[in-house]
This record gives sequence, C-alpha cells and structure tokens, in this order.
Amino acid sequence: MLAYIGLGSNLKDPKLQIETALKALNEVDRILVIKISSFYESKPLLDMSGPNYINAVCKVDTSLSASDLLDVCQQIEDNQKRIREVKWGSRTIDLDILLYDQQIISSDRLSIPHPEMIDRAFVMVPLYEIDKEINVPLLGSVEKLIDRVNKLDVKKI
Repeated sequence: MLAYIGLGSNLKDPKLQIETALKALNEVDRILVIKISSFYESKPLLDMSGPNYINAVCKVDTSLSASDLLDVCQQIEDNQKRIREVKWGSRTIDLDILLYDQQIISSDRLSIPHPEMIDRAFVMVPLYEIDKEINVPLLGSVEKLIDRVNKLDVKKI
C-alpha cells in the first residue's frame, strides 16, 4: 500500500526531529520511505504561541495495516518525547497519516483522509511537491485541492 505521512516539529531542532522520524520510519520492517518532500517553514496554527514549525510529507510503501502504521507513528512520537498537552501546541514531532492508498477510514483512532489536510498549506504544498497526480478520496485531485490553500503560508527551506 502507498501511504502519505505528514511530519511536523517546532521544538528541539525541528529539522533533526523530522530527519530522525524519517530514519525511524524507514527502519521499520514492512515500511519503505520512497519519497520525501522539501522541508517547509510555517507559523503555528491559530496564532498559538511558540516557534515556527518545520514540515514535510513522505510517501511510503507499506504492507502494514493503517492501524499498525498509526501505532508505528505514535511509537516514533513517543521515542522522540512528544508531549500531548495542548491541541495544536508545540511539539518535538508529529506524524499524521494523510492518505492510505485510496481507502476511507473513520474510527475512534484514525480518520483517513486526514480531516484537516486540505485546509493546511504545510500539508498540501509538500504533498503536491511529491505527487501532483494523487487523488484524495471523496475530494478530488491534489492538483485542484492545492488552490484551496494560501501557498504563501509556507516557505520552502
């Protein structure tokens, strides 16, 4: 299965946090990172306090279920000392499964496509960079959805 994972960090050397998470993903059996976007800088959501974020998106080939992939992502977050105190607050690392093949998943633990991805430039711009032709189930092509976001909200670094 092809899956797309969004990564973000704004604490403790964000670039290194993302690079560490990407390396950890690629070291998991049954996951192969096949493409990584450039890194992008963005301001915190909703004018939350804290430093700017660094974000990226990666494309992986995996034989894990979506639920097992989520477990891996959360384990990586735990290993990198992610603290969940404030929604959309500062964090060492955040890994979000954006898309899992063309599946639509809605459970207490997981919603795919990621419900807020199409409104976030820090997701859509790097996603568009690595796969201009991907379709988001129920919503359409990334090529059309990219126009929903303000591309000036992110800066390629």
